[in-house]
Amino acid sequence: MDWHSESPWQGALCQGIRTANGCVVDASIIKTGFDPNTYRFNFQVKNHLLHGDLDAARKLFDEMPQKNIISTNTMITGYLNSGNLSTARSLFDGMVERSVVTWTMLIGGYAQNNKFRDAFSLFADMCRHGLVPDHVTLTTLLSGFTEFDSVNEVAQVHAHVVKLGYDSTLTVCNSLLDSYCKTLSLGLACHLFKHMPERDNVTFNVLLTGYSKEGFNHDAINLFFKMQNLGFKPTDFTFAAVLTAAIQLDDIEFGQQVHSFMVKCNFVWNVFVANALLDFYSKHDRVVEVRKLFYEMPEVDGISYNVVITCCAWNERVEESLELFRELQFTRFNRRQFPFATFLSIAANALNLEMGRQIHSQTIVTDAISEILVGNSLVDMYAKCDKFGQANRIFVDLAHQSSVPWTALISGYVQKGLHEDGLKLFVEMQRAKIRADSATYASILRACANLASLTLGKQLHSHIIRSGCISNVFSGSALVDMYAKCGSIKEALHMFQEMPTRNCVSWNALISAYAQNGAGGHAIRSFEQMVHSGLQPNSVSFLSILCACSHCGLVEEGLQYFNSMTQVYKFVPKKEHYASMVDMLCRSGRFDEAEILMARMPFEPDEVMWTSILNSCKIHKNQEMAKRAADQLFNMKILRDAAPYVSLSNIYAAAGEWENVGKVKKAMRERGIRKVPAYSWVEIKQKTHVFSANDMSHPQMKEITRMLDELEEQMEKQGYKPDSSCALHNVDEEIKVESLKYHSERIAIAFALISTPKGSPILVMKNLRACNDCHAAIKVISKIVNREIIVRDSSRFHHFRDGSCW
Repeated sequence: MDWHSESPWQGALCQGIRTANGCVVDASIIKTGFDPNTYRFNFQVKNHLLHGDLDAARKLFDEMPQKNIISTNTMITGYLNSGNLSTARSLFDGMVERSVVTWTMLIGGYAQNNKFRDAFSLFADMCRHGLVPDHVTLTTLLSGFTEFDSVNEVAQVHAHVVKLGYDSTLTVCNSLLDSYCKTLSLGLACHLFKHMPERDNVTFNVLLTGYSKEGFNHDAINLFFKMQNLGFKPTDFTFAAVLTAAIQLDDIEFGQQVHSFMVKCNFVWNVFVANALLDFYSKHDRVVEVRKLFYEMPEVDGISYNVVITCCAWNERVEESLELFRELQFTRFNRRQFPFATFLSIAANALNLEMGRQIHSQTIVTDAISEILVGNSLVDMYAKCDKFGQANRIFVDLAHQSSVPWTALISGYVQKGLHEDGLKLFVEMQRAKIRADSATYASILRACANLASLTLGKQLHSHIIRSGCISNVFSGSALVDMYAKCGSIKEALHMFQEMPTRNCVSWNALISAYAQNGAGGHAIRSFEQMVHSGLQPNSVSFLSILCACSHCGLVEEGLQYFNSMTQVYKFVPKKEHYASMVDMLCRSGRFDEAEILMARMPFEPDEVMWTSILNSCKIHKNQEMAKRAADQLFNMKILRDAAPYVSLSNIYAAAGEWENVGKVKKAMRERGIRKVPAYSWVEIKQKTHVFSANDMSHPQMKEITRMLDELEEQMEKQGYKPDSSCALHNVDEEIKVESLKYHSERIAIAFALISTPKGSPILVMKNLRACNDCHAAIKVISKIVNREIIVRDSSRFHHFRDGSCW
């Protein structure tokens, strides 16, 4: 935050001295020894610079017969204002004599160009040369500290402030306070604030902003009230900081009270404050309030348009946002600041590569591509659209590499199932010494969860603790999700209980954890506890609880939650909510109700819905409905997933209709669709072992086969009978039964049994659903070996213990 209206060196060059007779004489003519030629040349150089003619100023400067400090200072100012730091430094290095003003100018140049280490190094050189910095030097230097790891340098400047007696100078203390806040040192900032002999509204605004940026929202609001009680009038910065805190607290009522106070103080017409209010309503998805305020604002700027366009876009009013974007293009506002990042995010989430490329072209034309946010969004868009080559090219060219583009690439790899590539990139990020943030950890933990690598997940947990991100609610929620997806529900619950703060994301992670692990009752209790704690469930909360009800056969409870979502909480169900309801009804054999629900939907059933219906038809042997679902799927223009074909083929195979099986397989060949091979994997001693059905390639296959034979013998004694209908091949019964023994998950379990201590739990992952026979077999195996066996297939976790499953 810049607390000065002009650059320090500009003020230094415009000083004058009043003579005895009251006339004002330019200080520069006195410093030249009243040399009229040097004074005149200096004036002309300065005049060229004021008119933006740097080349003419430099030519005149080079032709000067005699120069002084003011001559060079003026020229350095010109280069600094034009952003040419290297030439300014070259002139500085060539000076025989320098003043405090000279040093301050160059320090300010580095500070304003985010080169705080160079600015601090220059400050240290200045002190070594015996020059004493003044209050302008100190405030100029402090304005450059924006990086979190520069707190040691700020502390050293603080020592100079005390030593030089400026610790009672308000502007210096305010700048010091701002630096502590920007370097994430709120403890030191609070200590300084407490001991400041004098404060003004700037002082309060700085700490307010520091609190709200770091998520100490209650502290920010309490400080706001304290400020009012002490009689300090709020400014535009005050309201912006308080509204930021209100956004993070998700407190719409408090924000509305601030809105009323802004009207009372006549600040609502200030475009900066009105934009903060627009952002507040936008972040709460209050589209009506956003549009009303926007059209009532007497003055709008590019930021106003950006906020309202983004709000419309993220509330599924894409056409309205595009119309506003067209309107924005005919305004005078800076085209570089257009909401390109928003539309790139829309393109990324919709996987609309054509739209993304059009926006990319506009960013090149307007030179907005050099903006950090736009560059990061381009990386994200191309990564999500599976164009990693283009994403990497833009990534390499980014001038400023923060954690954001790294996270975008990692997230892109993880979303496309390239988990190992995401992990490799994370390792590269660490080597490049780029500090990971909560979003990075959330993405990389998702990779660990999908790989079911509990060992790697625990290593990352330690990494997050060391990084200081463990208290972040999103990092904590990602850890809950990771432990749950690695089959460790106890660790997930422990992590949730250890979280210092929880929001909807945290509770959703817990509800989803229970849903995945088949604990429907716990999922329902967690949902009710979340509501009881005062948090409003969002659409993700309802999706999680509906999935829990679906997986656990709690149909009536699911119907109640779906009704309360629409009638009590006034949510408009999205396609995924309907898909979950259809899946829940079909799993329980209530196909007629599922069809009625689909008829009431405001959109056509998609591939996901028809595929889930087909899977349920297989369970309930509903051939008629299966054929109808298959017809719908096969008539879709784009259907690359082999699952529907495989499901229908299995239904025909189970019924012995081998001619129809052949027809389905022929259709698959004609469309170029291949069945995804089933495989299972298990992690033993930090190494992942992958198995496919009838796979004999593992080096310990003899021991595995021996274990499978032993298990088969004991399973027969326990009354297990193989379900040959799950061996979907037109072969002899004996061959069918033998093939069941070598399904991938059984091989993985046998390997885990010979490789781990007795009594320890076993976690097996499978990329497809486990067949009914394997489900029955693993129940018996868990009883024989007296172990808990957890199998995570493509649907959910199955916990086997003592011959039962949940």
